[in-house]
Amino acid sequence: MVPVKVLAKAKSRLAAAAGPHREALALAVAADTVSAAFRSDRVQKVIVVTDDPRAARALSGLGATIVPDEPDAGLNAALSYGAGHALAGTGVGALSADLPALRAAELTRALDAAAGAPRSFVADTPLLGTTLYAVRPGAPFEPRFGTDSRLEHRAQGAREVVLDDIASVRRDVDTLADLRDAHGLGLGPRTSAVAALVFSRVAETSTG
Repeated sequence: MVPVKVLAKAKSRLAAAAGPHREALALAVAADTVSAAFRSDRVQKVIVVTDDPRAARALSGLGATIVPDEPDAGLNAALSYGAGHALAGTGVGALSADLPALRAAELTRALDAAAGAPRSFVADTPLLGTTLYAVRPGAPFEPRFGTDSRLEHRAQGAREVVLDDIASVRRDVDTLADLRDAHGLGLGPRTSAVAALVFSRVAETSTG
């Protein structure tokens, strides 16, 4: 599952930098994330959990299955609802929608490593949050995204996947510094186009 916020509320910490490009940036990041996920050999289906009509249209056009944000009780409840639409007998994973540099091969490596335990997760770059939570077939899907989710998932007993070569799986983007870091890894094509506008706007603002 890939949870996508209503675009008008997404990327709030990038609002000052992105200005009028904020919604386009949020959608581009989500679209590049979904596209990369589809290219992984270990991904059979991508379920996008969203209540945003624009995001739903764009991401369904990439092949994603769209489900609403039910029961409107927070991210983890929405992901659990979305898990009900997964293919029977398969493992289930929740992936951040904020991974614009995501590489399919790195996601595949992370999922292969995650398959070694009933429940596993990948921490974000700052080692505070979680970008991927995965369970094997038959294991309970109990995501604990939110504040200090890395510690929450560890406390749950999920195994942390630690690999040297999955930087793109860990680099979620919330701030301008994050976006620059992801740019260094190599942004997906949609994000790259919008990020160029954002970086140009920031440069103009700083020299204006």
